[in-house]
Amino acid sequence: MTDSATSQPAGEGPRISTGVPGLDDVLRGGLTPSRLYLLEGTPGTGKTTLALQFLRDGLARGERTLYVTLSETADELRSAAATHGWSLDGIEVYELVDDMGLDPDSEQSILHPSEVELGETVREVIARVDELRPDRVVFDSLSELRLLAQNPLRYRRQILALKRFFAKRACTVLMLDDKTSETGDVQLHSIAHGVLSLDQLAREYGSERRRLRVVKMRGIKFRGGYHDFALETGGVRVFPRLVAAEHHASFDPKGRSTGSDELDMLFGGGLVPGTNTLLLGPSGVGKTTTAIRCMLAALERGERATYYLFDEGLATLLARSSLLGMDLGSHVEAGRLTITQIDPAELSPGEFATLVREAVEEQRSAFVVIDSLNAYLHAMPGEQYLLLQMHELLSYLNQQGVTTMLVLGQHGVVGEVRTDVDLSYLSDCILLFRFFEAKGQVRTALSVVKSRVNAHERTIRELRLSASGLQVGESLGDFEGVLTGLPSYRGEVAMLTGRAPSDGGAR
Repeated sequence: MTDSATSQPAGEGPRISTGVPGLDDVLRGGLTPSRLYLLEGTPGTGKTTLALQFLRDGLARGERTLYVTLSETADELRSAAATHGWSLDGIEVYELVDDMGLDPDSEQSILHPSEVELGETVREVIARVDELRPDRVVFDSLSELRLLAQNPLRYRRQILALKRFFAKRACTVLMLDDKTSETGDVQLHSIAHGVLSLDQLAREYGSERRRLRVVKMRGIKFRGGYHDFALETGGVRVFPRLVAAEHHASFDPKGRSTGSDELDMLFGGGLVPGTNTLLLGPSGVGKTTTAIRCMLAALERGERATYYLFDEGLATLLARSSLLGMDLGSHVEAGRLTITQIDPAELSPGEFATLVREAVEEQRSAFVVIDSLNAYLHAMPGEQYLLLQMHELLSYLNQQGVTTMLVLGQHGVVGEVRTDVDLSYLSDCILLFRFFEAKGQVRTALSVVKSRVNAHERTIRELRLSASGLQVGESLGDFEGVLTGLPSYRGEVAMLTGRAPSDGGAR
């Protein structure tokens, strides 16, 4: 993925990086220098970590940096940085209020009551800033400053005075606020040049979700809405909300073989790059094996592929594929295939979309399999607009010329088969799988019921899985009611012979 901090939009002034992966992309280039910004969020959302990344980035670029703290001691900051493997060497840390300053008997306020003069404590900050001449400053936090000011009017005047002071010294300032003020207090928003808001959402199961929103940013364009982010060892990483309309690529829309002549005929000429195919059917019917067969054909053509595995264990998938005559291990070792096992309870939709983007843009994957959508959708019941996010993701893959296969399981075996969620409108092609009974055996039928790109077959064919791989039979023209699971036989169509696989693992 490209770093948009290196390419600022035309007509806008210079920018500086925030030092946070993904945040510069949200800001379309970074922050405007020599301005004051507000970073707000409840305790535990990652404000201090993000602020330290901002200062470390400036230090790496040869800038002078200063961390002014009211809420934490210098030792606490160094300990917090050490948990990420960081050192604060080179970053000036100044404790604004000492033990005497916080003594309630001292009756000392941060600023002098006068509208013009600053108090003695802030004079020390001014002296430190004038001595150091920092390019980047973090002020942590405004909550303590608000309490010590004891008056909303004085508090606002203090912030304005600090803003003017830092502006004259060409400092880029990040002020932290833990949102402990009364609801509806937005006076800081009007003072700051830009406002970043961090949220932390607890869920009934799985890890908490963290998200970021740019509330305002004067003079520059930015990506609105919420963006998922992760707070891990090593710092904060933001996953910009995917906007499919921003990503287009040229590609050859010529159909590619699935590795089976009969399956190619069903699709009307194979799979077309820039389309997605939904494999729909009950559990155990062969959806995953069919997806692997199609992906293997792409790998054998020299394409790169990525497989996102939600349901099954990686070792089980590789072993079962090998038993069916489809060896994936050699392609994994050669680097052509990447199989990523996903724990959806620990993954946000934004992070998953970023993983897919990195696979396409950095690893050059031309074939993507998501297996299955059931686990992805069910593991995130509290997420809003999950289908809309999936729509953006599929649109992005189509516009990049990627061939995508989606596995979606249905409830039931024969007769009425239900799906928890309807994704048919998102799919360019739908390959439908059904069990049916014939001659005392449970068999599998498949048919293409939708294709936006090819004149596909309307026939129903038999599918069989064996040690020699995937076999697709002739059209079941002498059967009626195959898709109901209880067909009637009206001819002499030969069934595929051979013992059905006994491992029960084909899905």
